[in-house]
Amino acid sequence: MKYTNAQKVLPEKLILEIQKYVQGETIYIPKPESDYQKWGTSTGSRKRLDYRNAAIRDAFARGVRIERLAEEYYLSVESIKKIVYSH
Repeated sequence: MKYTNAQKVLPEKLILEIQKYVQGETIYIPKPESDYQKWGTSTGSRKRLDYRNAAIRDAFARGVRIERLAEEYYLSVESIKKIVYSH
């Protein structure tokens, strides 16, 4: 979150109105919900996890044991179970 001085971006009339409620404090103004992105969308992390999980499901379908997958992907047995038994 970055800090922006209100005097640089807001009209004086709006600043005076806001000062009726808050003076000298930092105030957070969230983005509109329509601008939100799902986790990992901008960094590609979500895509990499989806690819990894698909590989885990594929290996499980080919008969690779859950314990082996946990070792190979450095995940707990419970995490592997969640991946292979979901969807």
